[in-house]
Amino acid sequence: MKATSDKTFLRRAGDRGWLIECADRHPAEVATSIRAQPWASGLREVVPAATTVLVVAETAAGMGKLAAGLRTVLDGPGAHRTGPPPGRRIVIPVRYDGPDLPEVAERLGLAPEEVARRHGAGEYRVGFFGFAPGFAYLDGVPESLRLPRLSSPRPRVAAGVVAIAGNQTVVYPGGTPGGWHQIGVTTTRLWDVTAEPPNRLAVGDRIVFEAVAP
Repeated sequence: MKATSDKTFLRRAGDRGWLIECADRHPAEVATSIRAQPWASGLREVVPAATTVLVVAETAAGMGKLAAGLRTVLDGPGAHRTGPPPGRRIVIPVRYDGPDLPEVAERLGLAPEEVARRHGAGEYRVGFFGFAPGFAYLDGVPESLRLPRLSSPRPRVAAGVVAIAGNQTVVYPGGTPGGWHQIGVTTTRLWDVTAEPPNRLAVGDRIVFEAVAP
């Protein structure tokens, strides 16, 4: 383990990887900074997650040199920004009539319309992708709407379902299980295997949900 700051560490991950534990920085911002380096062309992948960034090189040669480059990024000017740089602003229309909306409202002590209003009033950030292709974790659910995930996940959730859990919201890509609270649906396709690229969203994008009539 190699410390780069009080709360940032590099850990070796196989023969071609470094795992950055970035508790004091936003992983999306770290990943963006790494990709901007001139030596990033020698990397195979830069993968942000909830609290880490995995950096995978094309070859096992020069891993010490890569670590030095990563430490320069992590400890250099602007290293302690708390959020990623501005990404694209994408508006997603949502029909707030999900099957879990009434129960969510009851548990939070709010009217269903107020749950929809508060969810639609925020701006969300694509923090990372995981679980399934096209599954983007969007950070920024207001404190007043935060609930833990369902105790029993549904076996299959359709594409376009908008759901919340904890401090995140998601738009299901379709065909996956799901343990989040379903509060709405959108007709906007964010994951399309026939498109190039298939994923409409990217890490760092800013997402706004706009309510539409049922």
